Amino acid sequence: MLASQSPRRRELAEAEGWDVQVIPPPDTAESEAPPRGATESLEAWVARLATAKAQAVVSQLPPTPPGVVLACDTIGVIEGEPLGKPVDRGDAARMLTKLSGRLHRVLTGSCLWPIGGVPHIAVTESILEMEPLSEAFLERYLDSDLWQGKAGACGFQDGVIPLVLRAGSGSNVIGLPLETIRIQLASQPSSANSSSANQYAWFPAQATP
Repeated sequence: MLASQSPRRRELAEAEGWDVQVIPPPDTAESEAPPRGATESLEAWVARLATAKAQAVVSQLPPTPPGVVLACDTIGVIEGEPLGKPVDRGDAARMLTKLSGRLHRVLTGSCLWPIGGVPHIAVTESILEMEPLSEAFLERYLDSDLWQGKAGACGFQDGVIPLVLRAGSGSNVIGLPLETIRIQLASQPSSANSSSANQYAWFPAQATP
């Protein structure tokens, strides 16, 4: 069960041959989650948000039949600043101007939660480089509204913003780190603590071929 309304995440999951049922978490799973703590790392934070989404879906389901809930949360990061979804056009312009011509990180927390079991939590990193954006290009892109609902105001999958994958996984940038999830599926947890998102597997970006 995929705890996401993202059509791209669903497409990636179905392309893997998984039997996908979409059960989106309530909006409150993210909006009512505690804000990032002063000493909480970005990795722990994104892992916690993914876990909150998965838990919101698992809590609504009966213990049988067996199944697995998968939830993800993705952020862009530059100079230690997390870039979530822009709140308006001005916020999108600020993010894109900061990213223009520079490298940035993409972190995705993924929580694989077997119904009736305990969650397996991971964080995956990719590195992207955005080519310099001209003012004219930026204005056209902002007019297109393609920035709406996208972390960092840009979608790697759209192929509109000039983004180059320098390290890590393209599927992770889209928000469903397939390589990591395959590992999670192959090694179901035996001692994960379902009440803590601070225990997770870390998959740093590896150079692309």
